[in-house]
Amino acid sequence: MKRLIAIIFGILFSGFLFAQELRCNVTVSAQKLQGANRQLFRTMQADIYEFMNNRKWTEHIYQYDEKIRCNILIRLEEQFSADEFKGSIQVQLTRPVFNSSYETTVLNIKDNDFHCRYVEFQPLEFNETSNRDNLTNILAFYAYIILGFDYDTFSPEGGTPYFEKAQAIVNNSQNAREKGWKAFESERNRYWLIENVLNKSYSDFRSCMYSYHRLGLDMMTERQEEGRAVIAESLRDIQKVFRRRPSLYILQMFFDAKADELVNVFSKSFPDERNRIMAVLNEVDPSNGNKYQKIAENEGF
Repeated sequence: MKRLIAIIFGILFSGFLFAQELRCNVTVSAQKLQGANRQLFRTMQADIYEFMNNRKWTEHIYQYDEKIRCNILIRLEEQFSADEFKGSIQVQLTRPVFNSSYETTVLNIKDNDFHCRYVEFQPLEFNETSNRDNLTNILAFYAYIILGFDYDTFSPEGGTPYFEKAQAIVNNSQNAREKGWKAFESERNRYWLIENVLNKSYSDFRSCMYSYHRLGLDMMTERQEEGRAVIAESLRDIQKVFRRRPSLYILQMFFDAKADELVNVFSKSFPDERNRIMAVLNEVDPSNGNKYQKIAENEGF
């Protein structure tokens, strides 16, 4: 009987252990804060790590090797009081490519409106219906953004439930005194990130995210030319969005994550394909034109 109880406990425990979705590396850097309490920032880092990795964000159960790999880097640059800080947060999401050891960067965002209060040893509590705590609101917002983008790469608009949760956090934060949540503050903040993603006028962006990753990259290990052709075609969706509104935040975000990868993918393509993709990339992402020139030079990995 004891053995049976132990087995049942083990099954239940393993289910709990692997229920969480994120495998998130967290770094808190406070190098610019002179004379600050370094132990405080180590504790903050540990608390944020626990908040991101030990909270259950969806109704799905993940095995350890299925967890979503992501990174959070918080740079604290100003300290206003013993418990109030300002700086930036950088969020990166990677995704394994099917049947390969390669991981693609899906998301690479730097948010310069990180402003929070943190009291050492006080639990981080998130409330989905209020804006009481800006720190956990920001962390939860990006947790749902990570989930949304990851799900979008596996099924068409599969991340919608998580993007809607992120949007709810933005809506609940409209009265927050901290920046980053309101439309008028900037064209590239949390408000516009989720607005762009869920705006049906820019739905071609999400179509690209799915076809680029699931039908393109995931195919390249076995059928390289076909996968590359799908990626090239998916960039036509980005081009459509660009022609509707060139200054969209999500377009910059896409190329921050994908510019180097696009060079690697198309440097080995046929001349006609290279010329076509160069024309698209130079139109929609001229700031990285020097990088894309390597495609024309046929430079591989």
